[in-house]
Amino acid sequence: MADKGGLEGIVVARSRLCSIDGQKGVLIYGGYDVGDLAEHSSYEETCFLILRGRLPRRDELDAFTSDLAAASPLSGETAAVIDMLASHAAPMEMLRTAVSADSFDDPDKDSNAEEANFRKATRLIAKMPTMVARYDRRRRELDPVEPDPGLGHAANFLYMLSGERPDQQAARTFDVALILHADHEMNASTFTARVIASTLSDMHSAITGAIGALKGPLHGGANEQVMHLLMDIGSDENIEQEIRGRLDRKERIMGFGHRVYKTYDPRAVILKRYSRTLAERSDEPHWFAMSEHIEKAVMEEKGLYPNVDFYSASTYHYLGIETGLFTPIFAMSRVVGWAAHVIEQHGDNRLIRPSSEYVGPALRPYQPIEQRTAPEAA
Repeated sequence: MADKGGLEGIVVARSRLCSIDGQKGVLIYGGYDVGDLAEHSSYEETCFLILRGRLPRRDELDAFTSDLAAASPLSGETAAVIDMLASHAAPMEMLRTAVSADSFDDPDKDSNAEEANFRKATRLIAKMPTMVARYDRRRRELDPVEPDPGLGHAANFLYMLSGERPDQQAARTFDVALILHADHEMNASTFTARVIASTLSDMHSAITGAIGALKGPLHGGANEQVMHLLMDIGSDENIEQEIRGRLDRKERIMGFGHRVYKTYDPRAVILKRYSRTLAERSDEPHWFAMSEHIEKAVMEEKGLYPNVDFYSASTYHYLGIETGLFTPIFAMSRVVGWAAHVIEQHGDNRLIRPSSEYVGPALRPYQPIEQRTAPEAA
């Protein structure tokens, strides 16, 4: 088989964290099917599973939830950085910088010991939603809403965004979305985090690098592009012409196809159900109807299934989340997976240093500048 590049098919690590069967459309965290976790678990419990490798006892979950709540307020220094950036920095630029700044006063910043990394992971999981919410309110010229320790992780983020406590349906929908984005094997941002960790750099550096990788439109930015697509098309009657026109022009329809899944992304199956439920109680049901129509059109024309980004767009929109926050929300969910991979890398480390195939010119003699008459071939 010809080498496709991009490390496709190359095993770069052994991991207990996550498994994907792309042919069957199965995603597993630590031995548990993501569908079962979305049905029965919470983001907090899923975080414990990913970090510790097992589901928690009741007392352990209560303690972990309490630790998250206690860690969710920002330091004055990190808050000041966000306030300074809010008026002009793009959302992922802010998050990349805020996470880096958050390392300055982390009490475990100089240690890569396993328990120190667990504590840093807990603090990052807790603080990133506060960072995103504070940034969004500051750029809308609103006062930040401090986290409420009495709310769950998902509900607290929606509360900090809007200043109003979400209803049970909204909170549960967002909780499930966080679960579905928590880890996904050796994707680009996770690989970035592990490469950085393999140098024995620290947790915050690895997470900052992962955020930089997620920022790219071929990775985390696709969910934003899906919402822009829906808005550009505007109405259901334009879909057939628009989709066929874009495909004829060889334009990529974001939210479709996947490097691993060769069938329906199991996360998209679940988010489609939640998007439908939100649409039924919304005054904008057309976003879901359009999404279904686009899915049908792309399937007929290209045979491509939707991935997790496609229905997360309408789901987040129905929850009142501004489109520019979609990728930071991806990051604040995936941080647990990144952190767990950093811990795993540090636990059995070998510097990640792949080779490349040289395709440049053969060995040639150096010519003094006076003897050069024409540009050498590159």
